[in-house]
Amino acid sequence: MLGAELEALLLDLESDRVERKSALSEPDHVRQAICAFSNDMPDHRQPGVIFIGARDDGSCAGLEVSDKLLLDLAAMRDDGLIQPLPSITVQRRSLCGCDMAVVRVQPSSAPPVRFRGRTWIRVGPRRAIATAEEERRLTERRRGRDLPFDLAPVPSAALDDLDLDWFQRTYLPAAVDPDVLSRNDRTVQEQLGGLRFLGPDSKPTVLGLLVLGVDARRFVPGAYVQFLRIAGLELTDPIQDQKEISGSIADQLRRLDEVLESHNSVAMDIGDSSRDVERPEYPLQALQQIARNAVLHRAYDGTNAPVRLTWFQDRIEIQSPGGPFGQVSRENFGQPGITDYRNPHLAEAMKILGYVQRFGVGIAIARRELEKNTNPPLEFEVEPAHVLVRIRRRA
Repeated sequence: MLGAELEALLLDLESDRVERKSALSEPDHVRQAICAFSNDMPDHRQPGVIFIGARDDGSCAGLEVSDKLLLDLAAMRDDGLIQPLPSITVQRRSLCGCDMAVVRVQPSSAPPVRFRGRTWIRVGPRRAIATAEEERRLTERRRGRDLPFDLAPVPSAALDDLDLDWFQRTYLPAAVDPDVLSRNDRTVQEQLGGLRFLGPDSKPTVLGLLVLGVDARRFVPGAYVQFLRIAGLELTDPIQDQKEISGSIADQLRRLDEVLESHNSVAMDIGDSSRDVERPEYPLQALQQIARNAVLHRAYDGTNAPVRLTWFQDRIEIQSPGGPFGQVSRENFGQPGITDYRNPHLAEAMKILGYVQRFGVGIAIARRELEKNTNPPLEFEVEPAHVLVRIRRRA
């Protein structure tokens, strides 16, 4: 946005596209504003703007706009508290002779967006929690927009193809604020729609089948992990163990954790008697991060291939269908701060289920754990149709 447009918004005290904060003293209020602008309840279809360093009347608060302030604001995109991930940009700008941090928030293509399980919207110049009717209107607004594949409805699926008992017993309490649930004024179908498991036509989405599906592979054939344990260094060597790990995303990730732990040998590093240390061949957390990334970032459309995890005597190879996506390229793959989401709403579900703590740091965590365990560094093969990550056994 041009400086003149930003200054006009800054000084327009009537606009519901603007939030002003003199400082970042209450970060959660800024997150609520990001959530509300993402939902775009007035349907402006234009970005909302948060000015940090401006008083309520638009005058300068004299805030020092430090690099730390900008980083703290930018981190609100990936800290997992706002779901699905918001689209924001953060800049230091000089407006009306005053330095400010400016956060621009694009309307979401898949509302409702929630902060800590609550749907925030703009009601005139203030923020408020959406009513059930307002959530229904936000859900309906997805119709006809260019949505990612994980929100595509599956015409051949029906409500009976979803595990509604598990949804109400486990997923819903983790996804929605208890105060909102206690009102009990939404039907199950409305709850499913609000969490993107049903499309506006009440057909299960790909996301709904992946997370809640009784038999997800019936509709998404590649939705499983193929595990092979090889007694050698080549694929042609004898197979020690093999599994097809399928089911809902939660079932897959739980069973995958069990397989990784059961196959991972532990040895003793013998030094001074007071410093003997047990070390696994591979740090479990590194394996989990790379395997979960493969399930999250893979392409589910245009391929029936599974995620492949092949455990050789000297290495583990994890191959994910689908090449780099969005701003991620072969050249910048794995670099800190470079991330994008082919399946943004599956990312939300994995965060709610506890398999993602913070977005965009999985590779960094894996690298740290490998270094601590004295394993060689990660190796990547990034191709247009797949990504392969190679993890070598510690010496």
